[in-house]
Amino acid sequence: MKSTTVTVEKMDLLFLKWNSHINASGLYREAIREVMQEHDVTPHELRELVERAEDAGFDLDDIVEETDRFDDLERLVEESQEIA
Repeated sequence: MKSTTVTVEKMDLLFLKWNSHINASGLYREAIREVMQEHDVTPHELRELVERAEDAGFDLDDIVEETDRFDDLERLVEESQEIA
């Protein structure tokens, strides 16, 4: 897992401090899943493709550099398997 930074408004930070039991990273992942669903991407399929790309020798930076959507990642994985 790779961490990233997220901009949080002061009001959000205050609310999270008041409610320290809230899992902020869980909320972030939930929001990402909702956007993925809007783009017809399932977490399971995306996770599998990322793992296959990594097995083919790509790291996350390579994947980001060479793709910008799900279809691109599928193509990258397919092409890497054809070469192998």
